[in-house]
Amino acid sequence: MSGWRPAPRSAGAVAAHASAEADRAARPDRYRLDAEHVAEVAARRDGDLDRFPGGWREGLDQYLGSAREDGRLHALGTGMVVATALGRLRAGAALARWREADADRETVELAPPIVIVGGWRTGTTFLFRLLATDPRLRAPLPAELTDPVRAARGSLAEREAFLDAAAVAHDLLYELNPQLQAVHDSGPRLPEECVLGMGTDLRNWGFTSTVRLDSYAAWLAGQDLGDSYARYRQVIEALDLGDGLRWVLKAPAHTAELDHLVEAFPGAVVVHLHRDIVATIASGASLFAVFRSTYSDEVDGADVGRFQADQTELWFRRAAAYRADPRSAAATFIDVQYEDLVRDPAAVVSSILAAADLEPPRDPAAFVAAYEQAHPRLAHGEHRYTAEDFGLDPHELRERFAFLDG
Repeated sequence: MSGWRPAPRSAGAVAAHASAEADRAARPDRYRLDAEHVAEVAARRDGDLDRFPGGWREGLDQYLGSAREDGRLHALGTGMVVATALGRLRAGAALARWREADADRETVELAPPIVIVGGWRTGTTFLFRLLATDPRLRAPLPAELTDPVRAARGSLAEREAFLDAAAVAHDLLYELNPQLQAVHDSGPRLPEECVLGMGTDLRNWGFTSTVRLDSYAAWLAGQDLGDSYARYRQVIEALDLGDGLRWVLKAPAHTAELDHLVEAFPGAVVVHLHRDIVATIASGASLFAVFRSTYSDEVDGADVGRFQADQTELWFRRAAAYRADPRSAAATFIDVQYEDLVRDPAAVVSSILAAADLEPPRDPAAFVAAYEQAHPRLAHGEHRYTAEDFGLDPHELRERFAFLDG
């Protein structure tokens, strides 16, 4: 048994759910978790089916099939999955069309980025967004990641309007589940993690954080994501303005794919965050449970805890193996303990910038203080959880993850 329970729905969320159920009854085709149907809808122009990235059909089958069989989704959740699949396929086709139209352009030269990795809830978002306030660095925004071609090809005014329009989706998400803002704050002008721009071939670890996708996760663990990461580099190349700013990127999911990350971004400065394993898994389970409860009425805390522990072990074993491999010398790795980040973030920032051959801020303490003043840690409430809420035994977790101490 677990003690986790979702928060009660607001009046606005109740109305949104009722509206989605009515819409599904009136227009069931919009909620069909069928790969052939979704692909036909996604192909907006002649030839788009051929522009979808290699392997897309298998990925789409696995994603939609797992959502259908494992997801326990209500109408809003089903609609979200369909929208995600459509969005990823269309983004891939748009990127292919954009590159076709400018086939003679030179390859974009990118300075090696700073990339934040580590388990869920290890301080990755705080460090990522803190670094992004350095005027020499740039981090991607949500709408840029989900529709990079549109973000890249318009005028500055069009780009600003595009980013402002994205606020509607964030407002709706928090109306559906206000808990999310306390667990993981987001917004159209807040840098967001790479998984939003990945998975145009429907291979994306980020999908498993929002919906119960057990069979999809098992399938994904056996996939080679090398091409997925090569396409993600194309996304960053499309967004790059050639202004000399250095990219700072972030995603816990990169922890499972360090080999492909470094292959796509050779020379990257990879900042690997570490936290007590019980806190890492329990806090991650809380995040996953809250996300899943936005899209399903059948979220079991113990089930989420089991999934989170299994996924974390897979990711951490892969990361440890790659870090021990000579190929990892193609990147600069910096290990940061969560406790050190909390205790002295200014020192952590300075060490990361030094590794990237950048001078520290003139006043590192003031740099951190300015960010914390603009983004108070508890502005949207406190994130509370225990391992027991998710059926997790701290002693068993420490024994299971003893390989991290070796």
